Amino acid sequence: MGIYGSTPNLSPLKKPDLVFTWGNPSRGDDALGPTIYELLLQEDLETVDLLTDFQLQIEHAIDLEERDRILFVDASITASEPFELIRLQPEEDASYTTHAMSPQALLAVYRHINKCPPPPAWLLSIRGYEFGLGLPLTAAADSNSQAAFQYIKQLFAVSGTTIWAE
Repeated sequence: MGIYGSTPNLSPLKKPDLVFTWGNPSRGDDALGPTIYELLLQEDLETVDLLTDFQLQIEHAIDLEERDRILFVDASITASEPFELIRLQPEEDASYTTHAMSPQALLAVYRHINKCPPPPAWLLSIRGYEFGLGLPLTAAADSNSQAAFQYIKQLFAVSGTTIWAE
């Protein structure tokens, strides 16, 4: 028996696609990632696993294993409105030693521990405006999140889609 009397699933089946969002819901528009996560939970995305956290951490490299593609989703103060999509490459940087790890550094960690290239990955940066502690999501950021949500659904709805940027 596992903790709390349940039997743990020792070999969870991973879906081929992963949408990994992050952000702090109590810091204004930094809640864009978790907002997308909550919206996607309501959808029936057959090939997609969802994961969210406050920040990317080195341990998340394990979550990238056995995937065909990964979509990272985060808020950005510099992205074009309503959002930007870019293809990511593994990139070793100093962020793995800081409070906020970059998705590129996480891909580099994956490459290092698995001794092979990571799955193809993209970053969807949603334009945010206010990131102060205790602030709510701004109306403009909420509008951007709705556009991003529709776009993400489109990405995963079309088999063999050419929307994924190379």
